[in-house]
Amino acid sequence: MLFLAVRSIRKRPGRFLATLLSAFLGAVIIMTFSSLHDTAAAPGVDKVSSESMTIAASVVGGYGSLLVFFAIASTLTVSVRQRAEEIHLLRCTGATPAQIARMVVGESAVVALAGAVLAIGPAVLGGRLLLDLFKDSGQVAAHVDPAFGAMALGSGFGITVLASVGAAFLAVRRATRSAVARRPSRSRARTLAGCAALVAGAGGVLTTYAVDSTEEMLMAFPAYGAILLSVGFAVLAPSLLGRTLGLLRGPLAAVGGAGGYLSARNLRRRGAELAGVLMPLIIFTGVATATLYIQGVESDRVTGAGLARTVEDKNVETLNLVVVGIIVVFSCIMLVNTLYAATSYRSREFGQQRLAGATPGQVLRVVGWEAVILTLTGLVLGTVAGIAGIIPFTMVRTDQVLPDQGPGTWLAIMAVATVVTLGTSLGTARRTLRTPAIDAVTVAA
Repeated sequence: MLFLAVRSIRKRPGRFLATLLSAFLGAVIIMTFSSLHDTAAAPGVDKVSSESMTIAASVVGGYGSLLVFFAIASTLTVSVRQRAEEIHLLRCTGATPAQIARMVVGESAVVALAGAVLAIGPAVLGGRLLLDLFKDSGQVAAHVDPAFGAMALGSGFGITVLASVGAAFLAVRRATRSAVARRPSRSRARTLAGCAALVAGAGGVLTTYAVDSTEEMLMAFPAYGAILLSVGFAVLAPSLLGRTLGLLRGPLAAVGGAGGYLSARNLRRRGAELAGVLMPLIIFTGVATATLYIQGVESDRVTGAGLARTVEDKNVETLNLVVVGIIVVFSCIMLVNTLYAATSYRSREFGQQRLAGATPGQVLRVVGWEAVILTLTGLVLGTVAGIAGIIPFTMVRTDQVLPDQGPGTWLAIMAVATVVTLGTSLGTARRTLRTPAIDAVTVAA
């Protein structure tokens, strides 16, 4: 099966480009920050500089590992779903689920190794640039020289390969098992996990009111609370989307006409599948909104009070901005992959609609309304999670209810999410509609 996996990659390299991109970006980020561990362990580095680099590498490494896993899992899920017919043919020719799993896992391991190898050069350069940024901000002494060694290479290759192998195993396991047999238990487990995340997030947010306003660690409680609330909303996305559609079905039919009506019906029928789009959208919106505004409130408080910013303050600000940047990159990758899969698989559906009399423009309007509904739902839930963390922190830290930063940051977050969601949905649908309707129905059948 490993031999078959290598031949599959050689014959159809384009299929694995998305996974390769996810592995490459993940390895670059992990190696870049893990190189700070190598630099911190070098002889002659003072204690303050070593501590700053170690904290940054540890925090970003933890976030990066999780995001790398989810991004690769998203791309592999798309790849495995695209290969449903191939997997079915392998089963018909005598391949067992274990053999198919070994093939897919082998492919993922090879692609992950290639992505990690390609990431070495950019990671070396990125580590040098990152160290220069730390020096310019005063977090690291000017005499510290960059290092790129065992920690960077070991963590980069290890995390990337393990994330790819684990994500591939889960993806192919879902594809080769009966969906009907596991749907009730999975639904209950999803609901319990989502509710647990919401309860934990609410507890973290409310804990902010019990902490002294001068406590340096005050930012941690609302920030982690907002993250857990975002995760909870994302896990419960299928049921939340269904409730939202129940409220919007009438207004959509009135405003969007036939396109709005069909969009609501399509989303209700395919809610569980399309809810996967909401997960990265909600997490991106909630985490970015909460982190950026909480950091803005803290920075304005320090500046307004005339206090000197300590190395720890600079470390926290740097980590917050870097974590938000990582979340933006990987959330966009997950959004694009999920939307591409959800739209490109509808080639037969689009062909049937056109054979029934719908024009390409009408089909695009239906897809556009679906994207608008998903975008609004994700942005609203993410914004609620973000505001739930912002308001307690602002009240405790500044005795105000809302921060003074204004809506500019929030509008920028909304713009990025909207452009990615609408652009990918409509662009993929337009490309799919280039296939003649009869050919689309015939091929898909």
